[in-house]
Amino acid sequence: MPDLGKYAAEVLASYGLSIAILLVLVAASIRHAKRTSAALEEVEARRKQNG
Repeated sequence: MPDLGKYAAEVLASYGLSIAILLVLVAASIRHAKRTSAALEEVEARRKQNG
């Protein structure tokens, strides 16, 4: 690991926060995709029933 000097805490906190934000965004995207897929399947099922 490179020597971060007197700013090590700030740099590491920024990296940690950035990683946390990215993980939240990925989780939200996956959740949204699952919900959208389920809604699409529901619409397609209704469409097949109404023929």
